[in-house]
Amino acid sequence: MADKSVLEKAKKIFENFLARQGSRKTPERFSVIDELYGLPQDEHIDVEGLFLLMRNKGYTISRATIYNTLDLLVECGLAVKHQFKDKVALYEQALTYKHHDHHVCNQCRKIREFSDERINLIKEAMGEEFQSGITSHSLVLYGDCQIENCENLSLL
Repeated sequence: MADKSVLEKAKKIFENFLARQGSRKTPERFSVIDELYGLPQDEHIDVEGLFLLMRNKGYTISRATIYNTLDLLVECGLAVKHQFKDKVALYEQALTYKHHDHHVCNQCRKIREFSDERINLIKEAMGEEFQSGITSHSLVLYGDCQIENCENLSLL
């Protein structure tokens, strides 16, 4: 969950972005920011999950508004969109985003974030080999759950 100052900063950035785009500043769009930034920082959520979360909290918002707002948040740098294998698109907050990679379990579908300095060393070495200034990368590891009595398997 983002602290209040991060949420307010995100709203200000979004407000300025919408003004530059000539887009409307609707309460529904800002409620999407409230809920996305209200999630734990390492949580990933899809449109349907966000829709259900918001409906359960009493919001009257359409899936289309959520889709469109998330696209705008990605465009202005306030959300990151991930497409893991055969899963629907997942989103996470980006304002306090620190680069990380992902491990996705093939069985229970749990997503774990990790960072490892060795990956940066490989990235630098590849940049030198290809004579390229590597600006970003994406790494997703897929594996089979070997956790005995995995609680996520029972949710399927």
